[in-house]
Amino acid sequence: MTANSPKQTRPRQKIRKVVFPVAGLGTRILPATKSIPKEMLPVVDRPLIQYVVDEAAEAGIEHFIFVTGRGKGAIEDYFDQAYELNATLNAKSKTSELDILAANQPAPGQMSFTRQQEPLGLGHAVWCARDIVGDEPFAVILPDELVMGDRSCLAQMVEAYEQTGGNIVAVEEVPRQDTDRYGIVDPGETTSTGLIEVKGLVEKPKPEEAPSTLSLTGRYILVPEIFTPLAKEQKGAGGEIQLTDAMAELIGKHPFHASRFNGTRYDCGNRVGLIAANLAYALARPELSDDVRAAATALLTQS
Repeated sequence: MTANSPKQTRPRQKIRKVVFPVAGLGTRILPATKSIPKEMLPVVDRPLIQYVVDEAAEAGIEHFIFVTGRGKGAIEDYFDQAYELNATLNAKSKTSELDILAANQPAPGQMSFTRQQEPLGLGHAVWCARDIVGDEPFAVILPDELVMGDRSCLAQMVEAYEQTGGNIVAVEEVPRQDTDRYGIVDPGETTSTGLIEVKGLVEKPKPEEAPSTLSLTGRYILVPEIFTPLAKEQKGAGGEIQLTDAMAELIGKHPFHASRFNGTRYDCGNRVGLIAANLAYALARPELSDDVRAAATALLTQS
């Protein structure tokens, strides 16, 4: 903790819960998302949502909270038992396929689903989970942003949280001309362990007004006090209730640090990011890499 950081005001609690805001419409990938939740779009042979659930599980998360919206029932169904499919696979003795399904099956009561009836912003989506989160720190992961690395991005953040407590946000450098696409950190001192003190947060600043090029990347650990400013339902950039604005109100009241992560981020909420993620994850699979590399090389040669 740096000299300017506030003292921790509560006993440090384990991060047990994660919130997945999944009510978005996925307009950047229309028309595919007209009838399929963007979180169910495949990366190789698994939906986006499975990757972030696995990331959270690797970080020690015990309870998974989904803030859904109209037309998102496929997400809940995906994590439920598929009795007809299981029966068919059993009848055909397809044990390897049954093992795949079993490996992705959560324990009873491990997942909760609540609805965000109106698309009022990320801050509002997180606020919708307040009663399930309760009075304990929690994580938030945006499911359309994948981070590929040797170790889960959230696991790295949990390790940082165990050092400092308070709030932790994952950040990476972006080109200055792109700051108006992200929440941007106003950085303070850097700790001996490489964490960056957060002095302020600005949602989508103009490049000439951005305090840095450190952007928020869809991974947060937050204290439950975040629900107090969110309850005000104050609208910010884009006329939405911004999580960034609520987090800014916690600065100076609770420890607040930014953590650079080891890994490569893929924004799967847009077409190019989704295609890049499919290629990267396929190349990382030993049983697929040779064939995928050959196919990609052939296509690039033709072009």
